[in-house]
Amino acid sequence: MTAARIPAMMALAMLVAACGPTRPAPGIQGDPERGMVALTQYACHSCHAVPSIAGSKVYVGRPLEDMAERRYIAGKVPNTQANLVRWIMDPQAIDPGNAMPAMGVSERDAIDISAYLLSQ
Repeated sequence: MTAARIPAMMALAMLVAACGPTRPAPGIQGDPERGMVALTQYACHSCHAVPSIAGSKVYVGRPLEDMAERRYIAGKVPNTQANLVRWIMDPQAIDPGNAMPAMGVSERDAIDISAYLLSQ
């Protein structure tokens, strides 16, 4: 590898690191990087604008940026990781009749998705 390529590779690595999920705050469980992948697998970006995930601009569900700063989830329950996991897995159990369907998200995926959302 030439010396000229090293700075370019370092710049690329820094760009990738800046665009991806950050490490969650202490006490947050799960893997944010895996959560980012799970968000795309469950097609969350079909209804939500999701940080760092390319997709169309949709306005069905609320944008999922700044989740760590919100006080409540769906205006119903305090914004804790446990409540966010419950919401992701079964939103109808928390707010019957809301527009978000149960997507069959596993508990592990919900934990990782919540870690991703709370790390943004």
